[in-house]
Amino acid sequence: MPEMSSQRSAPDIPPQDAAGDDRWRPSRDALAVAAGLAAPLALTAILVPFRSSFANTDAALALIVIVVAVAAAGSRLAGYLAAASAAVWFDFFLTRPYEQFSISRATDIETTVLLLVIGIAVTEIAVWGRRQRATASRRSGYLAGINDAARAAAAGDSPPSLISQVCGTLTTLLGLRSCQFQYGVAGLGRPGRLERTGAVTVDANSWDVQANGMPSSTELLVESGGRLQGRFLMLADPSARPTAEQLLVAAAFADQVGAALAASHWEVRAPPAIMARWVRRERASRRTVAMPRTGRHGRSVAPIWSGWPATCLPRRASVRRRSGR
Repeated sequence: MPEMSSQRSAPDIPPQDAAGDDRWRPSRDALAVAAGLAAPLALTAILVPFRSSFANTDAALALIVIVVAVAAAGSRLAGYLAAASAAVWFDFFLTRPYEQFSISRATDIETTVLLLVIGIAVTEIAVWGRRQRATASRRSGYLAGINDAARAAAAGDSPPSLISQVCGTLTTLLGLRSCQFQYGVAGLGRPGRLERTGAVTVDANSWDVQANGMPSSTELLVESGGRLQGRFLMLADPSARPTAEQLLVAAAFADQVGAALAASHWEVRAPPAIMARWVRRERASRRTVAMPRTGRHGRSVAPIWSGWPATCLPRRASVRRRSGR
């Protein structure tokens, strides 16, 4: 039976760029942590000669600016440390009694507590903003990938070329060890199944991907107009935890491949006797199967797939390109 496969590969980033980014990211976080600890100390020390000439609430506002800058540039840890450092040194240098870790006035206690709370809140807002930007960028990449697959299908690219492209995309998207496409097969080997809704099932039971990861072997069926075209058989990396959004995107890629296969007039055929035995077996297991129609030269075209679980086409089925269409 024809198969097309793709082994896991690194993202399309030159090795030196990827390594450079790995070196740069920890350095930036380390600098942010250092700034979060040192900048509030430096500012409060600079303000010591002038602390009797202005309200310490003004100094608290200046310290908030530093916390915001550190939180925006660094990690959550850097923001928290900046907020704590600002509160500590504000107490030490700018509240009475000076240069002691004690506060004698209630208003200074309120200001110190507010400085710490606002610093933590600002840090969480900055982290949320970065997460939203990352999500938007990721979704943009998903849409671009689906759009590329749709354009390839509309342009009439050969199905093998599109299938190979989608195999590679699924491998990267879901963190797979390998991915291969098998024509005219569904349920063979009883793997898990990625449904059109993005849900994953194993033996018709729901599977928690976030808790357990992907099943070791998972199939993603490719259909068009209710007719089974084949499946992507995916071998999962145990450490990968694809999100619900990524699983839905994977299903969308399968739809594009199904449309391309239908448009290029590829279909699965098998000898009538084998197809009849397969239909009887499926009906005996109480699954809904439509009898196949007979094509030219007495060979039966694969039946309309009606969504029954854990089924497969006959092993002697073959994939052929329809002619005269």
